[in-house]
Parts: sequence; structure tokens; C-alpha cells
Amino acid sequence: MPTVQGLELSYSLYPLPPGRFLFRRWKWELWHGPQLIATGWRLTRPDAGRALRLQAAEFGHRLFGLPAPPRDERVARGDLAPGSAERVAIGAVTAWLVPRALERPAYS
Repeated sequence: MPTVQGLELSYSLYPLPPGRFLFRRWKWELWHGPQLIATGWRLTRPDAGRALRLQAAEFGHRLFGLPAPPRDERVARGDLAPGSAERVAIGAVTAWLVPRALERPAYS
């Protein structure tokens, strides 16, 4: 199966303040340049990282007109530490997940 490379997506991953229910939540956002692709929240940071990876894979397949592989939570498992860059290879698409703050130009 051919692999498509060169896709770079940025993400934001940060804890939300406690709400009405007093439990910790993690907010995640997935960006392709200035376009917000997907967003959501999860109860744990590893679950938020899993959601980011799965959404990145699905978006990459749609972007290149490829059929998305069946959703497999085990493939995307593992923690994604905030501020770390990671290569995601799920199905036929390889993408880089880069923290959104690193993508912004430095202003003097």
C-alpha cells in the first residue's frame, strides 16, 4: 500500500479548569494551518492524545481522497505530552503532530 507523507498538523492540548462536576478534563484541538479541524475534551491526557491521533489520521485520509482505515483505538494509544511533536502513521497516511505554539511566528 502506498504511503502519503508530508502532512503537518498542529494541536493544542491543555487542562480545563474544574467545572460543575469538579473533575479534571483535557481540551484538545487539531489544526491544519489556520483551519480548525476538530476539537473536544477527554477525562485523561492519554485519551485526549488518542483522540488527536485518530482525528489526524481520518483527516489525512479525507484530504488525500483515500478511504480511512477502520477505527482502532489500540493503534492510537499512548500519552501525548503537551508540547511534544510526534509522527503519526495510521493507515496509508503519515503526519506530523506539532504543538500549535511552535508554529506561530516570533514577533519582536
